[in-house]
Amino acid sequence: MKKHTARVAPLESFTIATLNSPRADGASRSSVVRCKPGAHCPSTQSGICRQLSPLTAAEDSVAPILELQSRSPSGFCRHGRGERQTRSGEDGTQAHGENASQESHEQTRCESCTSTFLKIVWGFLIILSVSSSWVGTTQIVKITYKNFDYPFFMTWFSTNWNIMFFPVYYSGHLATAQEKQSPIKKIRECSRIFGEDGLTLKLFLKRTAPFSILWTLTNYLYLLALNKLTATDVSALFCCNKAFVFLLSWIVLKDRFMGVRIVAAIMAITGIVMMAYVDGVHGDSIIGVAYAVGSASTSALYKVLFKMFLGSANFGEAAHFISTLGFFNLVFLSFTPIILYFTKVEYWSPFSAVPWGYLCGIAGLWLAFNILVNVGVVLTYPILISIGTVLSVPGNAAVDLLKHEFILFNVVRFGATIIICLGFLLMLLPEEWDEITLRFINSLKEKKNEDHPEDVTDSSMHFRSRSRANGAVSIPLA
Repeated sequence: MKKHTARVAPLESFTIATLNSPRADGASRSSVVRCKPGAHCPSTQSGICRQLSPLTAAEDSVAPILELQSRSPSGFCRHGRGERQTRSGEDGTQAHGENASQESHEQTRCESCTSTFLKIVWGFLIILSVSSSWVGTTQIVKITYKNFDYPFFMTWFSTNWNIMFFPVYYSGHLATAQEKQSPIKKIRECSRIFGEDGLTLKLFLKRTAPFSILWTLTNYLYLLALNKLTATDVSALFCCNKAFVFLLSWIVLKDRFMGVRIVAAIMAITGIVMMAYVDGVHGDSIIGVAYAVGSASTSALYKVLFKMFLGSANFGEAAHFISTLGFFNLVFLSFTPIILYFTKVEYWSPFSAVPWGYLCGIAGLWLAFNILVNVGVVLTYPILISIGTVLSVPGNAAVDLLKHEFILFNVVRFGATIIICLGFLLMLLPEEWDEITLRFINSLKEKKNEDHPEDVTDSSMHFRSRSRANGAVSIPLA
């Protein structure tokens, strides 16, 4: 018997038909096969069939040779209509899938843009709130000093309010969470910051005591500095804690060395020196600068030790930890103001003379500042929290100007404040800032190079059209 063969669609079309068609060996393209004249149809006898399809020479060279299995008894081998419908259905399915994928990509991109926009909006609100709370705390302390000059009692009283941090967090959990947890279960979950076993008496004394002492010392030195310097000077000097955090992290935690942050640290130290010698060595300013720098140093030590022993913490764990600090302050540090009272270091005669309204205002704003800092990390970008802190410097300067205390702010103080703030902003640069900058510059160069060939092409086309108009065709060399 004579063999009969037929040419079918290219390998690519065949693969699609094999994977998608119900028939594993069916042809993949609509075609009509005609038998040669004088030969019988392959339905009754063997013959040579030839496929009439719009294949190019390149497609013919790679088309596989298969036997045709479905032929009509009238001499034509017909299998085109069903496969045409199948292929059109496949094309429609593929087009629908591409459209759905494109719509999903656009929806995801839109959601991402919306999320970024909301983060930026929340960031501006957090910046204003953080800056306002810190400025308010500093200014109320200055007002309180006029009638009540007892900084340690003010520090102890304000730190006790940290106990309310976790109740505020749990209230937010009850208001926003879909799966609400009991207070005991939530406390156990958040106490994992101390370890897998939670908060034990040993860990309470071992972990909480040093951090509580550093917390109290930071705030106490800050209040002492406010008794010697203006609010603007103290808030500017406290911004040096960012540089101290970098230096301690580089030495103790072996963090990555960054030249730009070394420059920022040098700028901070320069600003400190300028601020210290603005009124001479024997003035009160150098004592106030020492208090402010000490406050910034203890704050930096607190942050580095927290990162070393406790690592990172989420919002709930931070709320639990700060409330634990307030409880430790209430139980174990309450004897300190009592001793200072009976030794008449911080002694006031009638208890009615205590300005409880101002003290509650200081404590409330301090608590709000701590809550906003931790909430801001969740809702927006952490860098915006730092920007809110440094914006307290111009905020305090504006208030001091309105209170007519801005007279003491001379040119040297102004220069020192600017240098410290610039160093603080340099500290906010990411670790890969140099790579990001180089990548941005390279992208600008590539974009410029992409635009330049278009200009060359346009000029060459214009040159060719003018040459053709003159009856000559010339191609420029460049």
